[in-house]
Amino acid sequence: MKKIIEILNTKKPSLSFEFFPPKTEQGFENLKATIAELVKLNPDFISCTYGAGGGNRDKTLDISQMIQDKHNVPALAHLTCVLNTQEQIRTIINDIKNRGIKNILALRGDNPIDQPDWQPGAENFYFAKDLCAFIQKNWGEYFGVGVAGFPEGHPRSPSLEKDAEFLKLKFDNGADFVITQLFLDNPDYFAYIERLKKTGVKAKVIPGILPITNYESLVKFCTKDKIHIPQKVKDIFEPIKDDAEATLQAGIKYAVEQCKDLLKNNAPGIHLYTLNKINPTKDIVEKLNFR
Repeated sequence: MKKIIEILNTKKPSLSFEFFPPKTEQGFENLKATIAELVKLNPDFISCTYGAGGGNRDKTLDISQMIQDKHNVPALAHLTCVLNTQEQIRTIINDIKNRGIKNILALRGDNPIDQPDWQPGAENFYFAKDLCAFIQKNWGEYFGVGVAGFPEGHPRSPSLEKDAEFLKLKFDNGADFVITQLFLDNPDYFAYIERLKKTGVKAKVIPGILPITNYESLVKFCTKDKIHIPQKVKDIFEPIKDDAEATLQAGIKYAVEQCKDLLKNNAPGIHLYTLNKINPTKDIVEKLNFR
């Protein structure tokens, strides 16, 4: 199974999807059917998220292993530092390796809802850069290591420039590539790339795209994570926010236009946040004529 950085270095542009572990057995069965349908679109890799505090760890790895074993698509397993000690992280990474998974998305992670004030101690990693260094030190070049990027800056970062400097530390410690958080205005992505270049980071930065299917949910998420909603998005979606079908179709159109512009301007690929649904991801990829 290839490392993602090898794919990014030889194949342009890449196509990838992201799923999250369902909470129920029925949800898991539905997800398996969704993955089986979307792999027909020939993604280069598929990622699976990790619950706050690692609550869905086993499901994350089960899904990642299934993606590889059943569908022969490289899996990117998310791994967070929160709540886990360094020795627990070591055990988890050995499990990842034993399952044949060669790609990890190294994250600090969000605090769990029931422990919002959790702070790392001497036995924990403080930041994703520390997790990157730990992987590099103990497993060398075995894993491909991705990290998260924030085109509008991490919510806790004091400035955009500092945010770029923090990302560089992840690369200094062994990271290979970046997948960004969602953004709704492409100039934010391109400005981010320029900030990273000024710090010396010239790595592949894959834009993460979340198709708009529910405008009110989008507003809540963006408010929480301090992502700005451009006026053009408000103009399109506010008048139709109570019309689910109109919102879906407008969301597909907006995502397709966003992706086309990114690819035209040399983005190394597209990473689609599927929300565990076949559509609109399938419609978007087909309209892009990706392959």
